Amino acid sequence: MATEQTKQVSVLVMNTFAFTACFAVWVMFSIIGIPIKELLALSETQFGILVATPILTGSLMRLPVGILTDVYGGRIVYFVLMIATILPLYLIGEATQYWQFLVLGLFVGVAGASFAVGIAYTARWFSTEKQGFAMGIFGAGNAGAALTKFIAPSLVVAYGWQSVPQIYAVAMFVVVVLYWMFTYENPEHKVGSHVKLKDQLALLKDPRIWKYMQYYSLVFGGFVGLSLWMTKYYISEYGFDLTTAALLASIFILPSGVIRALGGWVSDRFGPYKVTWWVMWISWVCLFIMSYPQTVFTIKTITGETTINIGLNVWVFTSLLFVVGIAWGFGKASVFKFLSNEFPNNIGVASGIVGLAGGMGGFFLPIMFGALIDFTQINSVIFMLLYGATSVSLIWMHYTFGKDKQRDDMKNFIGEKNV
Repeated sequence: MATEQTKQVSVLVMNTFAFTACFAVWVMFSIIGIPIKELLALSETQFGILVATPILTGSLMRLPVGILTDVYGGRIVYFVLMIATILPLYLIGEATQYWQFLVLGLFVGVAGASFAVGIAYTARWFSTEKQGFAMGIFGAGNAGAALTKFIAPSLVVAYGWQSVPQIYAVAMFVVVVLYWMFTYENPEHKVGSHVKLKDQLALLKDPRIWKYMQYYSLVFGGFVGLSLWMTKYYISEYGFDLTTAALLASIFILPSGVIRALGGWVSDRFGPYKVTWWVMWISWVCLFIMSYPQTVFTIKTITGETTINIGLNVWVFTSLLFVVGIAWGFGKASVFKFLSNEFPNNIGVASGIVGLAGGMGGFFLPIMFGALIDFTQINSVIFMLLYGATSVSLIWMHYTFGKDKQRDDMKNFIGEKNV
């Protein structure tokens, strides 16, 4: 009979393992979408829709899946969710038309809802003071996007893009079997059938949840959006081949996923507000610099014309991208520390709502990236968009938390006067 601590560790490890696999599947089109774009002669906007389609269902499913997790428990919900992705995943390798990729992508995208299951299932196994760290470890499964960047390009080169979804389908089956063997359920973690759907959705009336949705739509939605786009960005902006471009993109993706565990620990220790505040400022500075397009100035001087090139070389750009990835990794953890602190009794619903907002950010951003590039013909316009979103987050954070602090100070002042 396994001890409670053994169950905790086993559930955490398997949840993280399963989430890594699901995330790798979820962003698969970021690699195979590139040869598909060439095969079908897609525009930038059509490519954006292609890579974003799985993100849509993964996002929309997060809220209902979070609710189901509260009621039925994480183990069975996670198991069924992964099973549901295997067949459509395999069939992607047989698709030949654009609409077929979109439809199958919608079904495969259910894998993205695994976050809402796993984060709630994980949190309930740990005490409040350890939840941030535990959820951070689970969230490190975001590194599954980097796994796809490492594995998928080699498979595309060696066996063709069709091999990627079919090999992933077999791998997902293995993950499902291992998951069921090494996870546990605790009936006390269920909310209970007496809790109605409308009672759980009442959380949407809480203004706090909306600001966390906005923050997460940037730190997670931005992470997903760039994970889907950066391989193509390196190809079109710097002229790299698919394998090299994917490797460079993983410099952003892998640390951002892995560092989330440290972000959870730091949020436990220093509080989620301080961590999120610094995340926003660091992102704001880096994205401002990355927004500047490659520019050539020709200046007429008394001795003739002088040409000045202004722009980021690949190493400076990648360094800034790396810093943004680290910042967002901390931010993804700090937002969920807010949730575990403020919504401990319905963490499944809270994580589902906030996860939905983050996922929708990841869905809309690639489409907006493609449309903006088609319109402006400037690759760095995607960072201009993210810079604007970060500015909104900073302003919102300043005013909402400022009001909260003023209200708390007033309550303390009135309390002291009464004493």
